Amino acid sequence: MPIRDVLLAILVVAIWGFNFVVIKVGVAEVPPLLLTGLRFLLAAFPLMLFIKRPATSWANIIGYGISLGVLMFGLLFLGMKLGVNASMSSIIPQLQVFFTMGFAVLLLGEKPKPWQLAGAAIAFSGIAIMGIERLGGSAFLPFILLVIGAVFWGLANVIAKKAGQIDMFAFTIWTSIAPVIPLFLLSWLFEDHDAIVATFTNPTALGIGAALFQAYPATIVGFAIWNQLLKKHPASLVAPFSLLVPIFGVFSGVLFLGETMSVPAIIGGLVIFVGLAINIFGSKFGLWKTKLVS
Repeated sequence: MPIRDVLLAILVVAIWGFNFVVIKVGVAEVPPLLLTGLRFLLAAFPLMLFIKRPATSWANIIGYGISLGVLMFGLLFLGMKLGVNASMSSIIPQLQVFFTMGFAVLLLGEKPKPWQLAGAAIAFSGIAIMGIERLGGSAFLPFILLVIGAVFWGLANVIAKKAGQIDMFAFTIWTSIAPVIPLFLLSWLFEDHDAIVATFTNPTALGIGAALFQAYPATIVGFAIWNQLLKKHPASLVAPFSLLVPIFGVFSGVLFLGETMSVPAIIGGLVIFVGLAINIFGSKFGLWKTKLVS
């Protein structure tokens, strides 16, 4: 991979890692479900007026948008509002790799490799380590919300795969409109009306900045570059860069928010990271082992 593309990949994962700090700041200014809706509204409009709808069914567009926008990001933003810090929030969603694998088995008939099953077992043991200190406390609910969000991110990935060989940038733009109305309705039903009204009548610079950063650098720019890299290079070269997202997320949380993590959280995060690494690099290890034996 040319150095230019390596730097672009690092730029994207740095943006995605730092975005967890932006979300944490944003949900302190704007109700979380409303902020999620604003993110996708800004990502969809006005670009969808100029970009042709991707050649896939409305079921795929709506299903992806609801799974990713409402059920993944909605729960992520809510969990962070309820107390999960930016550092941990950058780690837990990476479980989507294994939930994607599970849904691919159920819905696409794919068969996971042995190292993928091993990586999944290790990663979920990391989640168990993280969850032990939250059992029975108020921190357990937001923690579980992020885990459930990762489940629906996995489902969204399988829906995107079923959509076929399409323009993924256009797919990102058009699917962003699907979660907007459900998120705004849920916000009005469950979030403070005065805070919702204040978001529009007396917006803060931090609230506006958080919504704009998530819509443009994190969503449109990030996915545009990422999908272009996936088109130019094998996924096996591009995918490992996603391991840097939690590293940038934890570093950003510590640097900009002064966050700290407990010992179980650090150990659990490292175990999850090991599981992810085995999932991504396991095939190369298997090839090396075969050559060594032969």
